[in-house]
Amino acid sequence: MSESHVFPGDGIAIIEEFENGDNTFDDGHMIRSSVIGMTELNKQKRTASVHQSNFPLMPQVNDIVIGTVNSLMSMMFSVTIHYVNGNLTKARIECLNRLYNKKRIMARVGDIVALRVISTMNGKVHASIEGPEFGVLFSKCIKCASNVIRTTSGVKCVECGWTEERKLSNNFGNANFIKLRPKADK
Repeated sequence: MSESHVFPGDGIAIIEEFENGDNTFDDGHMIRSSVIGMTELNKQKRTASVHQSNFPLMPQVNDIVIGTVNSLMSMMFSVTIHYVNGNLTKARIECLNRLYNKKRIMARVGDIVALRVISTMNGKVHASIEGPEFGVLFSKCIKCASNVIRTTSGVKCVECGWTEERKLSNNFGNANFIKLRPKADK
């Protein structure tokens, strides 16, 4: 079995040696890849296949995304997405979360948050922090950068005692937050 990276249209085998398998096509002379991925030449079955890469992993409506808050605006904040449904994405897509409660601090720059994708209109990912499982998963003190603990309305620094409001997820402080997945439709 031989493996290599290929792009759509790349030749991976001669039709006299192999038959086309998954994610490939026969152009009359060669077996060519129809996707970006890794080739698999099965010499026993004499098939040439390509395992499609999931790069970049694009979030869809109702997916759970986890990322880092990178900017705060008056009516929204922006998040760089690192995980989609628990799977790492290297695309570094940004999503926007609209703030409905302007008087409450939902998150700060550098916080790791969980959100649910609500729209992908016009090439933009829009997400919501509404719901008990969504919100801040990890934060540090904005005064001294020490660890914080949950309080009734937000977080408190274990070193300097600074308290601040946050919209915390019910998974705040849980190291397994990457395992979050969307709930199955009922």
